[in-house]
Amino acid sequence: MQKLDRRQFIYCGAAFLGSLTPCYAFWRFGGGFPQTVPDDIRGHVFSGGAPQKPWKWSHEGFAYKKLGKDKVVCGICPHHCVLHPGDRSVCRSKVNIDGVLYSLAYGNPCAVHIDPIEKKPLYHFLPRTTAFSIAAAGCNLRCLNCQNWEISQFKPEDVRHVDLFPSAVVKRAQSSRARSIAYTYSEPVTFFEYMFDTARLARRQGIYNLLISAGYINRRPLKALCRVLDAANINLKSFSDAIYRRLNGARLKPVLDTFETLQEQGVHFEMTNLVVPGYVDDADMVRRMCTWIVAHLGPDRPLHFLRFFPRYKLDRLPPTPVSTLTRFREIAMQTGIRYVYVGNVPGHPGNHTYCHHCKKMLIERQGFRVPTYNLVGSRCRFCNTVIPGVWGEKG
Repeated sequence: MQKLDRRQFIYCGAAFLGSLTPCYAFWRFGGGFPQTVPDDIRGHVFSGGAPQKPWKWSHEGFAYKKLGKDKVVCGICPHHCVLHPGDRSVCRSKVNIDGVLYSLAYGNPCAVHIDPIEKKPLYHFLPRTTAFSIAAAGCNLRCLNCQNWEISQFKPEDVRHVDLFPSAVVKRAQSSRARSIAYTYSEPVTFFEYMFDTARLARRQGIYNLLISAGYINRRPLKALCRVLDAANINLKSFSDAIYRRLNGARLKPVLDTFETLQEQGVHFEMTNLVVPGYVDDADMVRRMCTWIVAHLGPDRPLHFLRFFPRYKLDRLPPTPVSTLTRFREIAMQTGIRYVYVGNVPGHPGNHTYCHHCKKMLIERQGFRVPTYNLVGSRCRFCNTVIPGVWGEKG
């Protein structure tokens, strides 16, 4: 037998362990997870993680309470972070400095782009327009499959950013001729104060405001935001509380409450469901989810099933089979949802909008392009049926 020196032994051992990893990655939720996967991946308060004093991009928190002895509790999201002086919140964006809750993500976006609104995705809100899109660092979830972890899982002071306060955002949106401002990419709930103040200024200038979010937010701040919000796309990660805890570090009920609050406040919203293999690809769960949507939100809220691609801590999973997305779209429509889409699959028939009455194609999409448009105002060109959504000018 050939003897291995220390370097060779370490190399061979690493190669062997690497060969085992895919077995764990493909282990389905229904059959149980490896013991190394925790039941709950929620983030925790960072003790002593705050700077000594506020910086240029600091703003006092929107919704918090003082608890005595300089402790504070943040009221923006269901984590309800209790922060001692010097602590930092789960989302990494809020800190307690001398008994005052500050956001460190105000006027310092780390991502600024102009996007087609179809990218959000919003398919029933002003098609063929553009959205001035901004994000600041931080997130109150810990999704294993995060698509933007380079900004969502870092502190605001640890990423490159630009100086862009609310009034400057509105001016940039106007100069770009964007019809809307989208708060997106990371998690807007964590830069709530920045988003809220920008949205108020934007509304005065006739610019729409879009929330692209996981919807993990408390009712009080959400109701306040709804006063200046025009549309939202909320990512319903799954319809299982256990999977929410294991995959996202959150809980299901607060997200369902978000949908009901948006419905109650009259905000146009659409839903996405990223179909992660082994976690969110159970047909019975999808059927339960769609049944809940129809019962509580009605049949007209658009639902997007998105194809997963390997990313972040789930980079060894395979992409979602297109056949799974097609089947889920069929289940949703059989359950009674009228507008169901398949995303991240170019050329799929589920990219397009069809009239729920006459079944003819209303909007053809090729990527983010819209070469065919068969709406007249809010009505089907062929049968005059009213199509749910926001299609025309601001009223």
